[in-house]
Amino acid sequence: MNELIDRRAMLAMAGAGAFAATSARAAQLPDWLTQPRPPVPVQAPVDYLAVAKKQLALQSRAIPQTDRVGIVDFGLPSSRPRFALVDMVKGRVEMFPVTHGRGSDPQHDGWLKRFSNAPGSLASSRGAYRTSDYYWGANGSSMRLAGLEPDNSNADMRAIVIHGAWYADPSLIATQGKLGRSEGCFVFGEELLPEVLYKLGPGRLLFADKLSVPPPAPAFEMPREPLPGEDKLIRTGASSGAIPKTAD
Repeated sequence: MNELIDRRAMLAMAGAGAFAATSARAAQLPDWLTQPRPPVPVQAPVDYLAVAKKQLALQSRAIPQTDRVGIVDFGLPSSRPRFALVDMVKGRVEMFPVTHGRGSDPQHDGWLKRFSNAPGSLASSRGAYRTSDYYWGANGSSMRLAGLEPDNSNADMRAIVIHGAWYADPSLIATQGKLGRSEGCFVFGEELLPEVLYKLGPGRLLFADKLSVPPPAPAFEMPREPLPGEDKLIRTGASSGAIPKTAD
């Protein structure tokens, strides 16, 4: 009986010693490690219908067709559908992937970092646009845009338009985790482009801005293994041309 009591006492002493040692080590840690992390705020999904109504009210004199509106949410990465085609009559929203300019994402990590209206910047511009006429250009079927704000007033000079290209094909998201980059144009996958052009049409509002709030950047990033097929991207939807190495 005495032996059992002695063993319990020894275990209790050992546990107390381990707790004291742990407490002592914790006391030596820097304050920023011992402080509890603040909760990460979760943003509610953007109400694109409400954004469309607000922008239509602001641009009412310049927009003759108000039944549909295009909203580009550059707060989301290019791996996410972020072009919202809003049906103002039915209150319905359809989402499509769309590119941003290489000048807005020099690191090519799929996130837009900045806007620019400067010629030669190769960046996306924020603000309200009026869709203009269809035309056939170097990238096939396309649609011109008129910038309606100081932030995108050089859209015509910069040839910022809507067109299609292989590097905007959604299948690239599965192989490299993002779309390629444009030179500031709103570029859609070649199979999606006809639907976008038909439904958006001339004389309507296209509004682009950072609407969703991106998550906070981590203190450090662990290196990752290449995604399957990342080094062997294939050109999708194009009828001719050399096979590129990267979607850029």
